[in-house]
Amino acid sequence: MKTKQFRYSKDNFQISKAPTFVKDSSKNLKKIKKHIKKNVKHLKKAQAKLYARHEYSILIVLQGMDAAGKDSMIRHVLSGINPSGFNVASFKQPTAEELDHDYLWRVTRKLPPRGHIGVFNRSYYEDVLVSRVHPQIILNDNLPEVHSLADVNDKFFEKRYKDIRHYEEHLAKNGYIILKFFLHLSKDEQKKRFLARIDTPRKNWKLSSSDIKERQYWNKYQDVYQKAINATSTKKNPWYVIPADDKWYSRLIVSDIITKRIEQLPLAYPAMTPAQEKELEVAKQLLDDEAKY
Repeated sequence: MKTKQFRYSKDNFQISKAPTFVKDSSKNLKKIKKHIKKNVKHLKKAQAKLYARHEYSILIVLQGMDAAGKDSMIRHVLSGINPSGFNVASFKQPTAEELDHDYLWRVTRKLPPRGHIGVFNRSYYEDVLVSRVHPQIILNDNLPEVHSLADVNDKFFEKRYKDIRHYEEHLAKNGYIILKFFLHLSKDEQKKRFLARIDTPRKNWKLSSSDIKERQYWNKYQDVYQKAINATSTKKNPWYVIPADDKWYSRLIVSDIITKRIEQLPLAYPAMTPAQEKELEVAKQLLDDEAKY
């Protein structure tokens, strides 16, 4: 699959023109699932080398409106990953301890170690998304020079976009491969998924009154997503805007992007030095000698 069409590395993203659905996307669902399964196998092999080499880290950032399919994306696309080299973190309302630090502090603590794959199910981008829709949140951060809503203006968020660009640049220089996905869901599809959660008892727990309240700010969220993506898309750390109305097709696109990007890395099992090879020979001899006793 060609994924270039979903990539934005310049400030040319217009959310109203980005598709949430691709015609005939699930025309051959069996083929799509087979392709994803193949990607999972490739990813599993690549992860073993990534873990052994202990040089790069993969950070997958998932953003999207409620019910965009972030949880199921993780479950289906990363199902074959070895748990010892994989972790998922989500970022909700900051704790008192987190508010006593800068807003990127809690994020840094959750970064995947070298050789690991990590997923941020929502991320530091919430601090330029939810916080921009509800600027009163920023007043809880006890920031210098921010004393009223008037101080939480465009200039304030431009500084945060700059922070994020520099932060991601810093991570990239230190071996992090950052893959940022915006699961672009239509308002109609979100409504269908909310109703399904209400009508299906086993899915009731997935819906809260706050989800419905946030839906009332739909247009504002569309605007702040567009602003954030345009302000933080770079050649090194682009955004991928994924049509999310069809869950299986969105999973196919994301799995293709992740797999292809990791396969571009110079991954290989570490080569043994002569001294290490000698140690292995000694170890083998010791094991062979056990049979003599």
